Amino acid sequence: MLKIPKKVTDRISSNLKTYQNVANSHKSKDVSEADTVTLVKDILAYCFGFDKYQELTSEQQIRGTFCDLAVKIDSKIKYLIEVKAAGVNLNDSHLRQAINYGANQGIEWVVLTNAVEWRLYRIKFGQPVDYEEVSSFNLLEINPKKEDDIKKVFLLCREGISSDAMDTFHQHSQILNKFTIAQILLTESVVSTVKREIRKLFPELKVDSEQIADILNNDILKREVIEGDKVKETQQKIRKITAKLAKQIEKKTDKPNNPESPVIE
Repeated sequence: MLKIPKKVTDRISSNLKTYQNVANSHKSKDVSEADTVTLVKDILAYCFGFDKYQELTSEQQIRGTFCDLAVKIDSKIKYLIEVKAAGVNLNDSHLRQAINYGANQGIEWVVLTNAVEWRLYRIKFGQPVDYEEVSSFNLLEINPKKEDDIKKVFLLCREGISSDAMDTFHQHSQILNKFTIAQILLTESVVSTVKREIRKLFPELKVDSEQIADILNNDILKREVIEGDKVKETQQKIRKITAKLAKQIEKKTDKPNNPESPVIE
């Protein structure tokens, strides 16, 4: 899904340990928010690959106040960063502050961090404004030898910005997730397949599709993946895709396989 350049992996591997130690020290010493902002800028520069003086700014004014940091490339803001002191636990109040900054500025991506915890959010502009967490990681637990860990860091890297890694990762996560898998398991075709396999293994057992669907709904799948707004959104998405595929099949069926050659008189 994400192709990570070797120079990114090498840079993270070379510098990560240093900043993990600093972040851990800041957390234990309960340093000020200003000191944490300085640390975050260093992490963004030496681990994530940004030019500290050209691409990172704390001068981004939003409705009379200044957000902690903004990543700006070619005069365009790529994401905003709300920073809290390293010893502070991130909470909903901090998140609302970060989301408000992004929403007021029209910036789609915001990061909430205390230098240890890093959380990436995508703002959904509508009425009302909504948001979703796309990725998160604990800097102290990142292992540069683990591909999944490097992928999470790469989303915030300079090279990740250039390759639209955030959008790519987000689109992938929107499709391949527990809600999509759950709804696919409940489709008629999957239920029929389960029914057929049960009959093959236990020919003496009488079972119908409704029983299988009920077991999936009530005994196997968690309530969070079969109820709620996210589930309705996923169901709508699958219905649209299914309808689109059905139309494509219908068009192919309507076309003659071997059209007659024109008669030449």
